Amino acid sequence: MAKIADIYYNTDPWNIIEEGFNPAYSEVSESIFSLGNEFMGIRGYFEEGYSGESLIGSYFNGIYETVKTEGSSYKGIIDKTEFMVNSVDWLYLRIRVGEKTVNLDQSNCRDFNRQLNLQTGVLTRSYIWVMEDGKELKLNFERFLSMNDAHLAGQRITMTPLNFTGEVVITAGLDFTLPHNMVGKNLWNCEESNTGEKWCSILANTINTEQSVYSLCRFEGDFTSEKDLIEKKRVLKQLTFTLKQGEETTLTRLVMNLVRKENSLESFNTFNVKCSEASQIFKSLEYDTVKAESAKWWDEMWEASDIVIDGDELNQQGIRFCIFQMHQTYHGADSGTIIGAKGLTGEAYSGNTFWDTETYCLPFYIFNNVEAAKHLLDFRLITLPEAKARAKALDCEGAFYPIATISGRECCSLWQHASLQLQASTAVVYGIRHYELVTKDEDFVFETGLPILIEVSRMLASRGDWNARHTKYGYYGVMGPDEFQMMVNNNCYTNFMGKATFEYTLEVLERLSKKNKDAYEALIKEYEISKNECDNWLTLAEHMYIPYDENTKLFEQHEGYFTLPHIDVDTIPMEEFPLYHHWTYDRIYRNDMVKQPDVLMMMLLHNQSFTKEQLLKNYEFYEPRCIHESSLSPSVHSILAVQLQKHEEAYKFFGFATRMDLDNYNRNTAEGLHTTSIAAAWMNIVYGFGGMRSDQDKLSFSPSIPKDWNGYSFRIHYQGDVIQVAIDKDHAVFNTDKGTEILVSIYGQPIVLKKEKTIITIPTEWRG
Repeated sequence: MAKIADIYYNTDPWNIIEEGFNPAYSEVSESIFSLGNEFMGIRGYFEEGYSGESLIGSYFNGIYETVKTEGSSYKGIIDKTEFMVNSVDWLYLRIRVGEKTVNLDQSNCRDFNRQLNLQTGVLTRSYIWVMEDGKELKLNFERFLSMNDAHLAGQRITMTPLNFTGEVVITAGLDFTLPHNMVGKNLWNCEESNTGEKWCSILANTINTEQSVYSLCRFEGDFTSEKDLIEKKRVLKQLTFTLKQGEETTLTRLVMNLVRKENSLESFNTFNVKCSEASQIFKSLEYDTVKAESAKWWDEMWEASDIVIDGDELNQQGIRFCIFQMHQTYHGADSGTIIGAKGLTGEAYSGNTFWDTETYCLPFYIFNNVEAAKHLLDFRLITLPEAKARAKALDCEGAFYPIATISGRECCSLWQHASLQLQASTAVVYGIRHYELVTKDEDFVFETGLPILIEVSRMLASRGDWNARHTKYGYYGVMGPDEFQMMVNNNCYTNFMGKATFEYTLEVLERLSKKNKDAYEALIKEYEISKNECDNWLTLAEHMYIPYDENTKLFEQHEGYFTLPHIDVDTIPMEEFPLYHHWTYDRIYRNDMVKQPDVLMMMLLHNQSFTKEQLLKNYEFYEPRCIHESSLSPSVHSILAVQLQKHEEAYKFFGFATRMDLDNYNRNTAEGLHTTSIAAAWMNIVYGFGGMRSDQDKLSFSPSIPKDWNGYSFRIHYQGDVIQVAIDKDHAVFNTDKGTEILVSIYGQPIVLKKEKTIITIPTEWRG
């Protein structure tokens, strides 16, 4: 693995700390210090203005715009794409003393400090502004997004003149003039703006999708005068303060944001009523109360899902940062929302959700917030009509889920991804199966899952084909998880997941027929399922081609992979990453370099279907060929390395995954955080060192401990209880919170967990 950490932030178990400001790291820090609450997100930009490199980003989950793509005469290639649109800057302010306005890029400032408190979700920043005439003004900034009420947020500015008494003018308000970085222009029409004593509001609609954002803010502070400044897409207050030397003066701003996603007369009317009612409630809210309620939410969250590491402060900080970001990104507030590849932290990947939502992100929610997990899967049923339309566009039957989407429609304009990758569809089915295995929520699968399973199976039955001798079925002209191999035949992952989809669909149908004959017959009638169709799915599953060599125990990634030219990935200079920015497409495709785990991903998702010998042979073959150009990659290798008792290797990959963004491993954190890597870091503890497996009917554990750790602990929510796991140098300790008796497997032995602690001695081979 050629990539190395760029450690910049101070190490602390509960805080992300930046001491001293480095302009070269400004956009990286904007990503790292982003705040979100699933409903809205805000990058860690300087609200007081900054003329250096910056992406002032303010986003709302599900508020998006469209842009036409370059036209094509070929069928199945999209003609427009959708992207999460940059929205209102509700933090906007400018600070002026005399004729000078503070700007960290142009002003003389010292003692810069910025901290994100992971326990409370509060971001603070401070520095001393030294003016040309010698005046020194200490500035403290604070911001938070409410986790208790996702529509609310707060901002506080504290000013302390260190050596003067005088007047300071702050201009603050709501700004809809931001351009969207990807298209280079503003995408909002402002419908109205209003002001009153200590408050202002603005309403705007996206130009093409005609969605609405209503933003309202209220100021409190010891200002001596206020003046309204209303522009076309901006409504501001000019607030004047008289500061006294050595004394603190504070301005607080409480913000409420509301959105309208649907475009109908009914939704307009409902939204107007909602804004009016919410504005009345908003008047009585207090900044400190809203902040305290949000902090309480975080207290309860950490009590439920913290991971504690004893003896490794660097990765303790890393894993808590990851857990924090997962809850910021999504916690099940709305079943119509998604997890974007960058969450709400940047514009890369356009806010789209990908196949890794169900394979990487979903496990975190299944074991920490089961309602959130259910809501993620609900999105796929809501957007089933769009997936069916996409299948038709690709000459398939059933449903073809998009590789990238916000609304359910395909947003990827690269045909080799949008048309050749089947893993979004099979991942949705895998996610439904995984959800049922853990929760035992069969009714959800019958009601929500089966319509999806049926339509995806229909797509798989129409997208594949038989070989020339009609002895094996498989998929031709596809791209698997390894996106460095395009238009291949019989990608092993694709075929294996297709086979698993057919088998699970048939199994669920059979269960429904036995448990609720009326519901089964109604489903058969509604979806026009025939016995011949089901028999065909069984035949395809039984004859699915899985490229495998019994002698070497190797699964061939796709037909012909073993004969490709070899490249030593460790010889590629660090300066050439990311490769997409430095290598031509065709150069990337013409060798055996692997972008991210493909065969190994299959062997993780269906881990207990493979022998340890198979896993070892394939890991040792594919790991040296992987360049980890994707954030999906390190954790998979780490988890499997633990299973193979390659402890040092596992630990190296673990640090890569856990601190992917904090240490800017891929040199692209500035574009936004890697949500999938963040989710996989949690998996790295629970599935990696904790050795948990959840791909069969009961949980199994094979805990290990890295050699430099004194211990670690985690909690997973399971069957209405919480399993607590604590590992030290010699022992693994298990118990359930409420006393539910839960049958699990530990080091291959069946054990019933109870409220009383079960203490297991860690075998020598599992000690790092």
